[in-house]
Amino acid sequence: MMKRSTFIPPNTRTLNRFAISCAALLFMNQLVPVSAFAGANEGVPGVAGEPYLNMPAIAPLGVRIGKHLEVPESSKGPAIDPAKGYRIQDLGQGLYMVTDNGYQSMFMVYDKGVVVVDAPTSYAQYIPKAIAEVTDKPITHVIYSHSHIDHIGGTKGLGGHPIIIAQEETRRLLLRANDPNRPIPTITFKDKYTLKVGGKILELSYHGVAHEPGNIFIYAPAQKTLMVVDVIFPRWMPWRRFALAQDVPGYFAQVKEINDMDWDTLVGGHVERTGTHADVALQLEFMNDLKDAARRALKSTKIGEELAPVDRRNPWAVYGNYIDRVVIQCVNELTPKWSTKLAAYDVYIWDQCYAMEQSLRIDEQ
Repeated sequence: MMKRSTFIPPNTRTLNRFAISCAALLFMNQLVPVSAFAGANEGVPGVAGEPYLNMPAIAPLGVRIGKHLEVPESSKGPAIDPAKGYRIQDLGQGLYMVTDNGYQSMFMVYDKGVVVVDAPTSYAQYIPKAIAEVTDKPITHVIYSHSHIDHIGGTKGLGGHPIIIAQEETRRLLLRANDPNRPIPTITFKDKYTLKVGGKILELSYHGVAHEPGNIFIYAPAQKTLMVVDVIFPRWMPWRRFALAQDVPGYFAQVKEINDMDWDTLVGGHVERTGTHADVALQLEFMNDLKDAARRALKSTKIGEELAPVDRRNPWAVYGNYIDRVVIQCVNELTPKWSTKLAAYDVYIWDQCYAMEQSLRIDEQ
């Protein structure tokens, strides 16, 4: 059963989305009649009126539902031993992935020590235990994929005084943050940096702003393993609004670049398993379909339709109404093809359509 979330009054966008929510409520696989929530209160400020036309059956933002779509088997990875709280995946030649099936990091063992790539807060306390399963050597280096707390906020807890390597934008952001749990990098680079330790190599490179400034590619050539965090989500819908990408065209460009590169295994920083080229190609196909659907919706949707006449002198209401109807069309177009191909499609499809129409209007048109 789908239940309406608590209503918090009142702004125009909230009213629009609340109207969407009323129309999308499901009970026993049927739409609840809109009259159950409108009619007597129509026209009262802060109360929903008639819903938009052609509402999708996918629950919109702000609606609590009884059950989300099933996670496809192709999106799942090996289970975590609950007694350990993490699992290790051998990537070959001394390189390992550590994960709690929500976050992912890596470590590389060489003759004198261990290089750790990211220390997510969700399981950083287990990283020394994971390392101890394969070696008794100390952590000598830490590489930051980028500055975000959820991926490197456990660094201080690793102990010792490792050399910390990051792109210069990451250092700038960490100086601003002044967070003791994210120590300031001791080595920074602008475009490329190659770490060579005991015959092992990691190639670090910066490809511009997408997820955030400073987010780097980490490539292990001997293992043909590429780690890029918060960009690729193998067989999952990307986190909301393209994983909070600060540059949406840059995000699209990096997904295409990753798709064109030569590698065998991808570590994306999230979800239950590593990625393949087929996973990246599928995400790129979805993103291109999303862009095309949003572009068509922007061109075909008329400004001001389905808006109460009393609100037409309110420009925020006019464009909020327009944007919401663009997104409805985008969700409707994508759902038949993609709802069964990407895990959590129903969780974030509204976010992706909102982010896409905003980017097209601001970045490209």
